[in-house]
Amino acid sequence: MYVDMRKEFLEDINTTEDVLIPEDPLDRVIGHDDVMPIIKIAAKQRRNLLLVGPPGIGKSLIAQAISSYLPKPNEEIAVLHNPERPERPIVEVRKRKEIEKESKEFGGSSGKLIDPKEVPANVAEKLGFRCVHCKEYSSAYEKICPKCGRDKFAELNSQKRHVRELLGMFDSNKRSSTSFPKKRVTTTKIINGREEVVIYERVGGNKIRILRPRSFERRGRFSREKRNVIVPLNRKTFVQATGASETELLGDVRHDPYGGHPELGSHPYERVVPGAIHEAHEGVLFIDEIAHIARLQRFILTAMQEKKFPIVGRNPQSAGSSVRVEDVPCDFIFIAACNVSDLQYILPPLRSRIQGEGYEILLDVTMPDTEENRAKMAQFVAQEIVKDGKIPHATRGAVEELIEESKRRARVIDDTDNALSLRLRDLSGIIRMAGDLAVMEGSKYIRRKHVRAAIKRAIPIEDQIIKRYGSYEAAMQKDLTTRYGNKSSFKNNNEESVNRSYM
Repeated sequence: MYVDMRKEFLEDINTTEDVLIPEDPLDRVIGHDDVMPIIKIAAKQRRNLLLVGPPGIGKSLIAQAISSYLPKPNEEIAVLHNPERPERPIVEVRKRKEIEKESKEFGGSSGKLIDPKEVPANVAEKLGFRCVHCKEYSSAYEKICPKCGRDKFAELNSQKRHVRELLGMFDSNKRSSTSFPKKRVTTTKIINGREEVVIYERVGGNKIRILRPRSFERRGRFSREKRNVIVPLNRKTFVQATGASETELLGDVRHDPYGGHPELGSHPYERVVPGAIHEAHEGVLFIDEIAHIARLQRFILTAMQEKKFPIVGRNPQSAGSSVRVEDVPCDFIFIAACNVSDLQYILPPLRSRIQGEGYEILLDVTMPDTEENRAKMAQFVAQEIVKDGKIPHATRGAVEELIEESKRRARVIDDTDNALSLRLRDLSGIIRMAGDLAVMEGSKYIRRKHVRAAIKRAIPIEDQIIKRYGSYEAAMQKDLTTRYGNKSSFKNNNEESVNRSYM
């Protein structure tokens, strides 16, 4: 029996195996109770967000949870060939209903698959299934008959060449197009007392599909379109573009070494690559540390305003530099995240756009030390163990030990008494280290001693340096690399000559 920690207390469980993990992703977010109603409104009303706070307090988790509230995407974006101006491909946006209807029609035109022995003998021979010499059936991929050892298609090709020569058709290019086996054979058949045209199509090396002319025309209409689907209908509604480059964020047109030559190269529409802003259409575009892509913020602002953004070749020395696709849709919910110190580096118009169509939220770094919040910490431990998948569950004593460490960190780092730290990413590292220790020991559960050992070992590198050298400056002086080397540290060892050129 699972225990819902949103309604029960820590004393109600023996191990984290007993904890019920909520199905709603937003209910998995620990803390931030005062802002969760606003976040849920933003998810329902498609509002933009700016989440502000130190690393590891749940900004990414909140952004992912919001995307789970969105409906399935309703539009597919494709780029079509423009025969008049190939370097200006055309954008096509199709709705889900249209695509499903077309798929149904195409499915109805797929025809019936039958065995080669069920079709007329001359059709089976032309499609490559029946040997004209011994009349034995075999795979169409086998040129030599496995029974008689003769070329199945030599006689048919010879007859066809003879007819073409009699008619004066000596073009070698045309001659090659008539060789056997054929992909498709058209003939007539009596159906319900009427003579109708029937198309037999080879499928692989062992099957034949029967098509009627009408269904074949529908298939031809679908296949003749030169189109490149850049944003498919079935896609994720969460796109993370943290630290993205210009091409990753805005899209690009790939280079063609043949310069887009119609015979040797590829068409421009085939080389169009969407950016993250396009892939996030009808979904969430999340960028953490938004200040680190300062020069790209103006492009995000334009995309948010226009809800469409062109895709162009961004390398001036590439064959794609002359290609431009206008009005590619990019209607997304924008969620940005940053630290307090980075607010000054966010473009003021971008912040204004977020404020005008959403909310700016300062997230908490601690939560009160109450029985309810201690139960939430147990839920957090259970979630991290399940997410990791490689460590055992924790006992109640192990959870209590982690809660004490959370309380200590709230006091030391955030100067808050009677509180629990929400810097949960650091605490998750302790959970995993304790779990690894339990695995190495062969323990069924993570116990209190494992958490204590993990807390003792999970010391930041700065604290390790100070513990070993006394100060960071002393560590710098004793660093033996040429970058941080300090000759004064060796004044008592002048008689020793050490060659460090290799470093």
